Parts: sequence; structure tokens; C-alpha cells
Amino acid sequence: MIDLEAVVALRAVATNGSVAAAADALGFTPSAVSQQIKRLERGTRVALLERAGRGVVLTDAGRHLVTSSATVLADLERLEADLHLAGGVSAADGAPRRVTGEVRIGAFSTAVRGILVDVLPRLRAEHPELRVPMRESEPWETIALVASGQRDLGIVHRWGGVALAMPDHLVETPLFTDVADVILRRDHRLALAGVTELTPADLADEEWIATFDSTICRQWLRRLFDGVSNAPRVVHESMEFENHLELVRAGLGVALVPRMGRPELHPDLVAIPTVRPASTRGVSAVHRRSQADSPALQVVLDAVREVATAGLGGSRGSQRENAL
Repeated sequence: MIDLEAVVALRAVATNGSVAAAADALGFTPSAVSQQIKRLERGTRVALLERAGRGVVLTDAGRHLVTSSATVLADLERLEADLHLAGGVSAADGAPRRVTGEVRIGAFSTAVRGILVDVLPRLRAEHPELRVPMRESEPWETIALVASGQRDLGIVHRWGGVALAMPDHLVETPLFTDVADVILRRDHRLALAGVTELTPADLADEEWIATFDSTICRQWLRRLFDGVSNAPRVVHESMEFENHLELVRAGLGVALVPRMGRPELHPDLVAIPTVRPASTRGVSAVHRRSQADSPALQVVLDAVREVATAGLGGSRGSQRENAL
């Protein structure tokens, strides 16, 4: 019989591109992942991985197994959810049973600060037998991890019209709309002018601090300046928005920083929103359709929704803070 745990390991290699990356995603050692796949090859009597330079790629048989196993794994998840649902209420007194198991979360960095730092302690206090390990990842990666079964719940964002492909077997739950402001030094010419809104034309000559070119945030910054020649001029790159704030404070440029998870601004800084277009991003939760009836998943999703609704994603830095 095919070892399903080993199939999950093979799927992880297919999704992440290497044994080492798959091991990191699954929380195993590379040796453990390699052993699982070797055991799977012995059981199926076919080669599933082959050498390609210093790495490995899936063989045709390996790709076929990964594709064909998706339905089987989804059916098992639905079965597990049905069993948990059937046992969710005590026949004796109607009291809810304990929520147990594991719900693995993937989320982008500001959602970690703005949502999960509130959600995870609450879940641990209310459901001590429920494990909720978290991994930080960019939205594209999060969707791939949830789609392939390596994460159970993802928190993702999409800026404006920047595309974010959603596989058919995933369910997306909108949470709220986050807003990003342009962060300036208080002595910047635009701040001194007392403007309350900014357009791309106002910012065309600025030097920018931004995230890496491969991120959705950077794609949105480029799209913000569609039709504006030679903008934006990105001179400093960092994946941490808190670094952006400090670089702006040092007089090294301006930055577009979301409100969710943003710390209170230093008195040297001001935040001004953009218009035409407004810089907003939709924040959503995603999970596999096969887990829709899982009590554990629903408990975590409900907690995420509650925190997001109550605090608009825990936005600790709003446009009102240190405004002009």
C-alpha cells in the first residue's frame, strides 16, 4: 500500500523545488524527507526523483503520483473533518467537546504582527489541545503551501489589481481592506505644505524605499506609477516595513507602508494616504475546500475573523497618528 505520509513529502518536493526546501516546509530534516521518498520508491517499484545538476526533479511517474494523489488526500481530509464534526457535541449534556488536532498557518509578515500575535495566544488559552504552528510566507507561496496540503490556513493579500491566482480547490474568505500611506519625514516639502492626500504625480521625483522586486507590494508600487515617467526610483530595498520607517526617518527616501501591523510613528514622521489610485489591499484567509467542515479549522478561522473585524487587522499605526 502507498505510504501517504511519503506522498505528502513528495508533493512538498514538487511544490518547493528541492528536498531541503521541502524539509523546511514540513518541519523535518532533509534526510528524513529523502528516506520517506526512497521508501515510497521501494513500495511502488518506480523512480520518483532523478538527479538534475546538484538538485533533483520529479520523474514522469513522480509527477503523475503527485497529481493523482490530490483527490485521495482531499477525500481523507473530508473524512477526518466528518469524524471530528460527528464527535463535536457530547451526547450526555450537549456541551462542546474539546477541539484538538493541528491547524498549520501561513501568513505574510504584517499579518503576523497585526493579526496572529492576538489570535495565537487566545487559541492557546481557549483550546490548549489545539496546535497552531505558524510560518511566515509571501502570498504566492502561502497559496501554494495551502493548495499542496503543507499549510491548512493561509492569510494573504492582494494589492489593487495585482493578480493573485487562486486554485479551484481553495476557498477564499475576505477579511478586511488594509490601507497603505506614504511615509515622509516631517520636514519633507510635501509634509510642510500641509497636503492631506498625495497623487503619483506629487511623488514622481522621490527616491523610494521598497520591498524586493519579486513581492506583490513592489508590483503595486510600480503599478501606482503607471503613466508616470521614470518612477518610482527605488534606491533602498528591505523586506521589513519597520526598516522602511527607520530609513525614511534617516532622510534616505519615502516609503509606502500598510497600516496593518505598523507601529506608532516616530514624531519625526508623518503618514499621508494616496489618491487616484488609492493604495489599498484586500486581506483574505484561504483554506482547502475539503477542510471546510473541520471544527479545528473553523475555530482558527473564526478567531482570525474576529480579530480582523474588531481591530481592522490590529492596525496599530493609522493615518491619524502623527498626522499633520
